[in-house]
Amino acid sequence: MAEITVESLTEAQAARRQRVLDAAMALGAEGGYDAVQMRAVALRAEVALGTIYRYFSSKDHLLAATMIDWSADLERRLQQRPPKGDTVADQEVDVVRRATKAMEQTPMLAAALVTAVSAHDPAAAACEREITATIRRVLAVPMGDLDPEVRDRTVRVLSHVWNSALLRWVNGSDQPAEDVASVGADLEDATRLLLDG
Repeated sequence: MAEITVESLTEAQAARRQRVLDAAMALGAEGGYDAVQMRAVALRAEVALGTIYRYFSSKDHLLAATMIDWSADLERRLQQRPPKGDTVADQEVDVVRRATKAMEQTPMLAAALVTAVSAHDPAAAACEREITATIRRVLAVPMGDLDPEVRDRTVRVLSHVWNSALLRWVNGSDQPAEDVASVGADLEDATRLLLDG
């Protein structure tokens, strides 16, 4: 069977697919990764279970696709409201703080998405590559005037710090009280170290 692409969907199919994504997000926000069961998603989205599997091969694929939408929304918001700050570092901190704010507001969903994206699922891995590309574009926004090589290296390092901080948070750290806000703090520290001065 040929792979279904978002671009090839009819308007009705795209609407059903979006209801499935919205349902997965709602369930993830309410109960985290374990709450996103395919039957529960189908019930919430008011679609047949087979409909979900038509678009998503697994729960991890579904949640990873949800994270694609989440990161694309961040990119759209940055285009509508560019980063603020007097320096490149200040603007970059504004970007990372805005990016992590949504995670801080819905930590159970954020943890579910990170868990799915880091799963050993080929479909989720394909989504992860798209998410990484979006995040790197987002991180590059404030650095448009930097030397391209410096910009690319800085973006690469910041995206690695972001990924590492997210995985540490989701998988638990040696400090039980640590929360998702630590991801933003780590990103801000890395940004300042790389770009200030």
